[in-house]
Amino acid sequence: MPQSTQTPGGVADVQALIDGQRFTGYQWLILVLCFLIVAIDGFDTAAMGYIAPALVQDWGIEKAALGPVMSAALFGLAFGAIFAGPMADRVGRKKVLVLSVFFFGACSLATAFAPTLGWLTVLRFLTGLGLGAAMPNAVTLTSEFAPQRRRAVLVNTMFCGFPLGSAAGGFVAAAMIPHLGWHSVLLLGGILPLVLAVLLVLLLPESVRYMVLRNYPAGQIRNVLRRVTGAELSEANAFVIGEQAPATKSPIGTVLAPGVRLGSVMLWCTYFMGLVIFYLLTSWMPTLMKDAGFTIQRASFLTALFPLGGGIGTIAAGWFMDRFNPNKVIAITYAATGVLIFAVGHGTGSQALLGVLIFLAGTAMNGAQSSMPSLAAAFYPTQGRATGVAWMLGIGRFGGITGALLGAELLRQHLGFDTIFTLLAVPAFVAAGALMVKQFGSRPLTGTEASASGRESMASH
Repeated sequence: MPQSTQTPGGVADVQALIDGQRFTGYQWLILVLCFLIVAIDGFDTAAMGYIAPALVQDWGIEKAALGPVMSAALFGLAFGAIFAGPMADRVGRKKVLVLSVFFFGACSLATAFAPTLGWLTVLRFLTGLGLGAAMPNAVTLTSEFAPQRRRAVLVNTMFCGFPLGSAAGGFVAAAMIPHLGWHSVLLLGGILPLVLAVLLVLLLPESVRYMVLRNYPAGQIRNVLRRVTGAELSEANAFVIGEQAPATKSPIGTVLAPGVRLGSVMLWCTYFMGLVIFYLLTSWMPTLMKDAGFTIQRASFLTALFPLGGGIGTIAAGWFMDRFNPNKVIAITYAATGVLIFAVGHGTGSQALLGVLIFLAGTAMNGAQSSMPSLAAAFYPTQGRATGVAWMLGIGRFGGITGALLGAELLRQHLGFDTIFTLLAVPAFVAAGALMVKQFGSRPLTGTEASASGRESMASH
């Protein structure tokens, strides 16, 4: 039976309350809503790739002409994340989530009616801004409503919505385009988030940790906590978020504070390196396979094995992160990725062996990369969490752009299949090393800082 977790004097620690109760139906609702945000994010992010062949045929343009359209969304994703993080730490996670979902839905809807390539490029950039803003705040909100003992696996499970939404886009496009045209995919990608934005307004709560930090009325915090935990809180008249945090009010200052700054840079480096690998392989692996002597059909099949184990890898990584040191778990997973990618480059003698190696490399790669938002959310205190997660995702997006461009350059140099995959193992080992630097180089906060933060993080009547 739920019991309240309160200190004498009617002061309750919100995280202790969440940790002390079972995972409730209301928390499942929050998880499902955030999963849907990320899934629709994945659908809209991948939409242009699925409709590109039909668009090229319909408009009678060269494939290369879509280059700016594709890159515009990536730049939008990066800048959307970078600017939305500090905004969410100032005005609230829910407000930014609702606005970003509504914004990228409206922009996707408008993209369906774009009259020229120029307008298509501008609208894809704007769509990317909304997409980039939504994902880190979904991660942050899920993290702040999750019990400590299950946080990593729950955040990672929620994050699985992105690849699933992206994959669903392919099936939807295949079913809709022949009958309704390429515009229909963008229309659906606009209508779904607009409907979801209404549901978010009605059903999604603001983060209780954020509410405490911003001194919301105790009654408002009590009502949300009662729904989340089922605990009786009638005697609670003040709330704290007992956590260690730098003594600064600025979200950006928190992310760049002494003792946190090195960890922030290492998170950026890790996510950047991971997306170099991911985007290079997803963009160029079929071409690399074909150049290595495989048929187009076989190259496509082998490439499809890379993301296939992503869900397994992501949930498994979250399970291990909740039980062991999360920095070391993900560092080992990146190191395993490096070993497996190197093995892929030297395993072309047997197609069966190559397929197994690609599947394992993708499982490790996706497991590590998809765990990074959870790792970042656990690293930052409430006052800078949205900024920290968003900046890692935003800066990392430039790694994706780098990976796509690097793949083109490696192909231009006519390097061998084995050489390219040997070089591609290097970013994985750099990512693993960066996480070990974060593990041993970030300075723990002092008790003085922690107590100052605890005093600042109290809401009362």
